[in-house]
Amino acid sequence: MSVEVTRLSSGLSVVTDRMPHLETASLGVWIGSGSRNERPDEHGISHLLEHMAFKGTKRRTARQIAETIEAVGGDLNAATSAESTGYFARVLKADVPLAIDVLSDILSEPTFDAEELRREQNVIVQEIGATEDAPDDLVFDRLQETAFPLQPIGRSILGTPDTVRSFNPSRLRAYLTRNYRAPNMVVAAAGAIDHSGIVAEVDKRLATFKGPAAPAPEPAHFRGGTKVETRELEQVHIAMALQGLPVRDEQLYSLQVFTSVLGGGMSSRLFQEVREIRGLCYAIHAFHMPFADTGLFGLYAGTDESDAPELMRVVIDQISNATETLNDTEVNRAKAQMKAGLLMALESSEARVGQLARQMLAYGRPIPLEEIVAKVDAVTIESARAAGRALIGRAKPAIAALGPGSGLASTAAIAESLVRRAA
Repeated sequence: MSVEVTRLSSGLSVVTDRMPHLETASLGVWIGSGSRNERPDEHGISHLLEHMAFKGTKRRTARQIAETIEAVGGDLNAATSAESTGYFARVLKADVPLAIDVLSDILSEPTFDAEELRREQNVIVQEIGATEDAPDDLVFDRLQETAFPLQPIGRSILGTPDTVRSFNPSRLRAYLTRNYRAPNMVVAAAGAIDHSGIVAEVDKRLATFKGPAAPAPEPAHFRGGTKVETRELEQVHIAMALQGLPVRDEQLYSLQVFTSVLGGGMSSRLFQEVREIRGLCYAIHAFHMPFADTGLFGLYAGTDESDAPELMRVVIDQISNATETLNDTEVNRAKAQMKAGLLMALESSEARVGQLARQMLAYGRPIPLEEIVAKVDAVTIESARAAGRALIGRAKPAIAALGPGSGLASTAAIAESLVRRAA
């Protein structure tokens, strides 16, 4: 595989990875702008804009956009996160120019038709309602709000019914103009592609994106706290978070190893102790989400109301113990899992193109596999333990809990004892 990068005069970057054994290609346009870039009166506009890009351009109706790609057997999709928005396609190699044409069309010349906007606002309001009915998803929104209160990074990406319905075509266009700037954009492609051909197409079709970089989002400030919501549910859903590390932090890989040992799979400490030995839950896992200037380390579990306090006590014990007792076998297993995941991603053009886009947005360059593997291999038992100890010494945790009963507050209080124990 051969990774190539070209930076256009506008500031837009093109990165490709040719995978000659494939007959298909995955490609897309990623913008380093997401819900964090929203102003107080723009909650949910990033996600709405992503939807509206597919609802008609000066050259194509919404139906023609879908039919153009599907007529050649391809597919088209998009996704919004806190810090980026991506629009991507997968097609046969002969249809790469067509995919670039469609992607550039929906980004460069959206019409934001008022009637299409009204319908799509209603669709997103239904999506918000579906999330409200899915407590294992909703608890993560509540966790983010608690970790970063009154901040764009702490708000739901979807917005609220009121904010979503408040937007009009001119506000969508203003947000796009402010944030979709060439220096903040990456075109990535992987599979059966030709780098020079893609560069030529992109330079021609995305020339309207220019100007200085978009305004930077406000810095994130992890606060922590507790948000308990009583609901008539079959289970209690609990999520806890501590302040993690930003994506460029030198200790990131040590923390990722710590996270994996603690709750990254069926062999992890939490899965084994909480589920396999004690039978306190069906689902439990730990995670770490790095952002540009902060991070979120956390865990999630769904359990019976009566088991929630014991589960949380076991979780707190496992986190504390792991900072002192991580062993060589566990660390090596976590490192092997991380490296295997990296190699497996290289076998899929979709996974590879997403990986390249994220690297360009975060680091300004594609990161060679050898460099990542070297950083994973450099993690030691002590560096992983130290990463865990630093977690519980930074700030009080954020806790979100949804479910029945009056014992949620006491369960949350057990989680808060983690920082007191560290002190």
